[in-house]
This record gives sequence, C-alpha cells and structure tokens, in this order.
Amino acid sequence: MTIQQEFTQKCVSILQKDESVIGLAVAGSWLTNEMDEFSDLDLVLVTKQKISHDKSLMITYAQKLGNFLSGFTGEHVGEPRVLICLYDNPLLHVDIKFLTIEEFAHRIENPVVLLDTDGQLQKIIEQTTYQFPYPDYQWLEDRFWIWVHYALLKIGRGEYTEAFDFMGFVRMVVLGPLLHIKNGNLPRGVRKVETQLLAEDFEALRNTIPVYNRESLLESLANAVELYRSLRAELYADSIKLQLSTEMKVMEYFEKIR
Repeated sequence: MTIQQEFTQKCVSILQKDESVIGLAVAGSWLTNEMDEFSDLDLVLVTKQKISHDKSLMITYAQKLGNFLSGFTGEHVGEPRVLICLYDNPLLHVDIKFLTIEEFAHRIENPVVLLDTDGQLQKIIEQTTYQFPYPDYQWLEDRFWIWVHYALLKIGRGEYTEAFDFMGFVRMVVLGPLLHIKNGNLPRGVRKVETQLLAEDFEALRNTIPVYNRESLLESLANAVELYRSLRAELYADSIKLQLSTEMKVMEYFEKIR
C-alpha cells in the first residue's frame, strides 16, 4: 500500500464519524494509476455547510486528518477553495478542495469516491457531466504576438531574467497545452510532457528552453514562434481570426532586435 493510500484510509476512518461531512473523493493522478512516491494527493471534501470561505475552518478540518505541518489556500492557481497542505510522518503533499454538494456537480473530472454517507456523490456523478477546461484558441492568438513583442523588449533592454521567465510562461500557457492536445492528452500545461508527447514534439518544446544569455533567448523565442505557428496550422479551425498584421510587425521587430 502506498503512503497516499494509507493516508486516504485514515481520512475515511476519521471523516465517516463527522456528521458535517457528506463525502470524500480523490482525483488527480490517482485516477490514471500513475501515482508513485513523488505524487501528491488531490482530495475533494464535501460538507453540508460551506467551509471554503474561512481559511481557519479549512485548516481545522485538515488538522484532523494527520500530522499537519502547514497549509495555504490556492488563490495563486485560481482556486481559493483548495487548501494546499504538507503533512509529516510520512512527509506528504495533499491538496484538499472544500466543496458543498451543489459545487461538487461542477467538476473537471470524475473523482473516485472514497466516502459517500448517503449516496449523493455517486448520484451526482451519474447524473451530470464533467468538463475539462480547454484553451480558447482565439484568446491565445489574440495575445501571443503581443507577448512575443514584450519578450523582445526585455531582451533588447538586457532584462534577461524577465525574458527567461517569459519562456516558462509561454510553455505553460500556450505551447504545452497545444502539444498535449495534438498528442491526444488533456491540456495540463507542461505536466508530464517528458512521457506523454511524441519524441519530436518534446524535442521541439525542449528547444524553447534557453540558457541565460541574449543569443540563447532569441533562439529559444524564435523556436517558440516556429512551434506555435505549426501548432496553430494543425489545430486551429478556419473560424479563428489570425492576427497576421500584428504577427508581421512583431516579426519585423524581431529581426531588428536580432
């Protein structure tokens, strides 16, 4: 039994005695049988009363479940209902999403139900459909070329650290998701690109990783542009309005900087 499985067993034994709890489910890599010693644990705790409006209440629940070290809420990833926790003995990263039964119906995947006091969780899973968020191609196209220009400004000024960070941003928000879609995966940023992309696709993505100097930053940015153009051609429908005038002007400026 893995440390994650042992932890969830303890959670169930504790929470099934709590009358305020409707159920507990687990999501993330648990669903695809990809958990290993480095995996975190994604729990969904459904309660009768709303908990997520009060961090102190969230922490109180988290402290019941194990040797709680510390935790913080997930505003930085757009999900304040999640408490990101670190437990000890064993040292384990656990994300706990606190939901009401109404909120549970709106989900990006079907979790595995571990505790369901009166069958409500399973009923919702059977009667509703989950929807994983996919990128809006028009949203990406409208922004990509302005982002490239911004990176060129930073390189031109010698602010290489910001330009370096930009490359990570564009991989996470644009290139990683599009490559995952091309390869038939869910668009989870750059998660597991080392194993879930075709070798040539991963190599194209790896070529957007610079070292800290001007020449490498410009080369990596050029590779990112080339990769984006190829993915755009393969994935975007004709209904997507391409920002060709912006692209042309930005690429002219690219040559000026280069």
